Amino acid sequence: MAGKSEQAFRTISELAGELGVPQHILRYWETRFPQLRPLQRAGNRRYYRPDDVALARRIHHLLNSEGYTIRGVQRVLGEKRATAAEAPPKLALDTPAPAPAPAVAAPQAGPRDAFAAERLRSIRAALVAALEESGA
Repeated sequence: MAGKSEQAFRTISELAGELGVPQHILRYWETRFPQLRPLQRAGNRRYYRPDDVALARRIHHLLNSEGYTIRGVQRVLGEKRATAAEAPPKLALDTPAPAPAPAVAAPQAGPRDAFAAERLRSIRAALVAALEESGA
């Protein structure tokens, strides 16, 4: 929205217009993604905080640009939430990044499991890089 600060709360109609989705889609996402919880005022008016707006944009991007399913996005967001607690503190730009830990294969993983695990690792790396670039 050109008229509002990035820190301003958004109504459901403003967010729906920004994302180009109907309002009922945002309400549906609220039922599927427990992380997406806008404030609700009198008459169930929804006000999306800046973090909610960022999450809705991320969900929209994963669903419509990356081709994820609802369940796939749930897994990505659940994985992000689980790794956020374990994430190291952000490094200064002039500090070299530590070497990544070696990947450990799951015991008794078949070829299909190994392929899926490698695919998930590459997706995770791409998401981490995107988050670091955006400053999130």
